[in-house]
Amino acid sequence: MNYLITGSSGVGKTTLLKDLAELLGDRAGGFLTIEVRDGGIRVGFDIHSFDGHSGVLARAGLQSRYHVGRYGVDIDSFERIAIPALKPISNKILIIDEIGKMELHSDRFRDALLFALDSECIVFAAIMQSKHPFADSIKSRSDSKIFELTRANRDTLLERLHELCIE
Repeated sequence: MNYLITGSSGVGKTTLLKDLAELLGDRAGGFLTIEVRDGGIRVGFDIHSFDGHSGVLARAGLQSRYHVGRYGVDIDSFERIAIPALKPISNKILIIDEIGKMELHSDRFRDALLFALDSECIVFAAIMQSKHPFADSIKSRSDSKIFELTRANRDTLLERLHELCIE
C-alpha cells in the first residue's frame, strides 16, 4: 500500500517523515530532502538517503537546465542518491520525501518511483499538493491513500502512520 502525505508548504511533511523513519529504525529505506540555510535564509535543498548518502538537490542560482523558482536542480546529484534509495527491499518501508516539482524533472526518478509504488513494500511519500499530471496520476491510484497534514493533526498523524506499519 502507498500512503501519500500532502499539505501546505512548511506544515511539516519532512519532519513527519523524519520522525516516522526514527520510529522505524533500520526498517526505513528511502530519502529525505532537507532545507539548506545560510544565515537563516533558505539557499537550497539536499537529499539524504537512509543508507548514509547525501548530495545536492537544488541551490539558489545553480546553473542548471532545470529550475523551480530561483533554484537550479542538480539532477545528476539527485539521481545518484535517490535512485538506489528507492530500490524495494522486502523488509524495508520506503520513505520518499518528496514527489515534487524538483524531483519530477528526473525521468529516472519517475521510473524508480513507479517501480517502488508497484512493489510489495509499504511506501510513505510526501507529494505536492498542487496540480501536476504525474503527481495527480499517483494520487489517483487505487493502491494509494492520501493523508493531509495540517497543524491540527501533526501529532496524531505520526501515530496513525506508525500504526499502519505494524497492522
